[in-house]
Amino acid sequence: MYKSILLAIDLNDGVGSNQLADTAFRLARDHSANLHIINVLPDFGMSIVGSFFSADQTRKMLQDEQARFEAWAAETVPADIDHDLTVVKGNVYDNILKTADKIGADLIVLGSHKPGMEDYLLGPNAARVVRHAKQSVFVVRG
Repeated sequence: MYKSILLAIDLNDGVGSNQLADTAFRLARDHSANLHIINVLPDFGMSIVGSFFSADQTRKMLQDEQARFEAWAAETVPADIDHDLTVVKGNVYDNILKTADKIGADLIVLGSHKPGMEDYLLGPNAARVVRHAKQSVFVVRG
């Protein structure tokens, strides 16, 4: 049923990211699907904050995150899972949606924390992906 699955991972989630990944690995195996794994470095939030970082510093952050992501994948992704890795910087939910469309994903797999009061007022990334995705979305509650 699924040929292309996008897994949105947050490496800062520790054990939660591994549980989420295990779910995506099972889905990829069950459907003989390609797995695309994305890690989004969030924006700084305010342009004034971002202005304190030079282009070289931003590039270095992306390179460091890419190396960290590749190390995580080498340790975590089973050898039988056909996958690729993408690291991008920017708005989390927007980059997940754009990447899903770009790669032609049939399914987006992402995690969601238990909602707090601020989530009801602002809307978490997972809720925005669910509302706006053209693809099916599999949300793993952390």
